[in-house]
Amino acid sequence: MEIKKILVTCPPMLGMIEDLKLIAKDKYALDLVPQNITQIMSEEDLISIINEYDGWIIGDDPATEKVLKAGKEGRLKAAVKWGVGIDNVNLNAAEKLGIPIKNTPGMFGDEVADIAFCYLICLARNIVQIHNGIINNSWPKLRGDSLRDSVVGIVGYGDIGRNLTKRVLTSGMKAQIYDPFIDNLNLSEESVTKEKWPDNLSNCDYIVLTCSLNSSNYHLINEETFKEMKHGVKIVNVSRGPLIDEKQLINEISCGKVNSVALDVFENEPLPENSPLRKFNNCIFGSHNSSNTNQAVLKTSLKAIKLLNNLLRHFQN
Repeated sequence: MEIKKILVTCPPMLGMIEDLKLIAKDKYALDLVPQNITQIMSEEDLISIINEYDGWIIGDDPATEKVLKAGKEGRLKAAVKWGVGIDNVNLNAAEKLGIPIKNTPGMFGDEVADIAFCYLICLARNIVQIHNGIINNSWPKLRGDSLRDSVVGIVGYGDIGRNLTKRVLTSGMKAQIYDPFIDNLNLSEESVTKEKWPDNLSNCDYIVLTCSLNSSNYHLINEETFKEMKHGVKIVNVSRGPLIDEKQLINEISCGKVNSVALDVFENEPLPENSPLRKFNNCIFGSHNSSNTNQAVLKTSLKAIKLLNNLLRHFQN
């Protein structure tokens, strides 16, 4: 059986690549070739190597028309986007070039919701500042906020948003759901309402972004929507960095309109060393890592490998 060469550029998958390589080779005759990256490969670097591979398991790399065209001119036949978001993949170009691409939705709604809720609690109770104070030999007694009866605006009611809503309601909080694609929440809870963005943002003590990124919601949170928010709002983003205008966010934190943020994602990743966000000691920053558990990564990676194998088998017939 011919061994097919597969480019792997997904950081969570790279963390357990040796075990996955054995499975892919033994079960599907796929040779997974990992790349030594922190978050993504550049377009230029991808163009220089993509033609050598039969398939590609994509992370958050720029799967642009130029990259896909370079692959098509070589051996590239199919690809799978690891995870849910496909905003970094030019699907129109892929279709035009005849390169089928699938993704793996619905794989880690619980895991990302866990992190989002963890961030929310940490912001409410000043956990990071207290921790850092202890490390620095002080004994801070910072006063936080109770969760019960506070209002969370949840932007995006897909797998992650639904799982987060369950956690929010269990804690006695109220949820305002923002999702133009959802007509019926299928919830009898009086503590849940559906709103049209950005109506009634001023009710929200917290805003959590759990939606996908697309051309219509780039900088969904911007100068105008900040004006609709209450003073002292706390914001969590476990979705995509460009949903928030970071320059404006920095201004809003500096003036106190935004009390604090927890960002697992940024407009530019990794977060640049000179980013002004680094000066805020009341905020929490992650490394685009909210789905990264042993169980979820294994499950999603195995699905990605199987999907890619099925796509490649089509070209053998």
